[in-house]
Amino acid sequence: MTVRKRLWILLAAALLAATAATGYVWHARDTAEAAATGTVRLDAAGRILFRNTAPGAGFGRIASVATARPGGPRTVGAPACDRVYAAHGTGLCLQRTGPVPGTSVTVLDRALRKVRRLRTAGFPNRARVSADGAMLSWTMFVRGDSYLRDDFSTRTGILDTRTGRLTGDIERIPLTLDGRPYQAADVNYWGVTFAPDDTTFYATVRTAGRTYLVRGDYRKWTARTLRSNAECPSLSPDGTRLVFKKRVSASANRPWRLYVLDLATMRERPLAEARSVDDQAAWLDGRTVMYGLPRHGGGWDVWAVPADGGGTPRLLVRDASSPAALTG
Repeated sequence: MTVRKRLWILLAAALLAATAATGYVWHARDTAEAAATGTVRLDAAGRILFRNTAPGAGFGRIASVATARPGGPRTVGAPACDRVYAAHGTGLCLQRTGPVPGTSVTVLDRALRKVRRLRTAGFPNRARVSADGAMLSWTMFVRGDSYLRDDFSTRTGILDTRTGRLTGDIERIPLTLDGRPYQAADVNYWGVTFAPDDTTFYATVRTAGRTYLVRGDYRKWTARTLRSNAECPSLSPDGTRLVFKKRVSASANRPWRLYVLDLATMRERPLAEARSVDDQAAWLDGRTVMYGLPRHGGGWDVWAVPADGGGTPRLLVRDASSPAALTG
């Protein structure tokens, strides 16, 4: 075969690959546009944002429903996410990428336009945005895929959207455990939630086989444990309580239960949801928390339960996960 013929073959192959790639991009864009049923805005107060898990073209895409009619018609937007959260017109979308396990971390504006995109290793697990939309955090599984496995490892990042300061992994934050400075190679953080001052945050830390609730200071770059056996905290709108999941059984069937902790008294109260919830619950309002639960036989739904320990759980949004209450 002549050199000229080889060059023509290589050129044809390159053109074919480019055409296929272009076709894929246009197909993906057309699919996203076809799946969208309307305009989802992150500054639309009185709506619940979530990941749509209803079968069909809109599966996995950002969606919203009216808070007053959570069982009513939903609006599905174009972006697809494995985990989503939003507050004050700022959104955070985590989406798996492949074939090598990785995640695209995308910051969205109020109209779901991309503001910034980061790449990180691992599988998307948790996402949070501070109440004023300034501080963002995400957690990835980088080894293992379940909090029930002993070999799991996490990577948790924080982004300050005002300054652009990015901390890709907070595991090196100086930790005080039970009143003493602590260092260990197995320290893992996950499930960050921010206080209104945008410097105080709460999170879970795991080391030596135990989990702890920590209070951190972003500006001073310190963290200290508050109590043991508390995971995936979420701060109430008034900043006085945390909802979290607590390990109540060694069984893999029903290992966790949701609790609410009063930060002034450090007294905890179990919620009426007796099923095991493996989620970072969110606050629907000051009296109610919401969370994703897998359905028996497949699929996900968002449920709600009173935060005072009374009442009964109720189905809030069917075929949904990763909820957030939009406040404008």
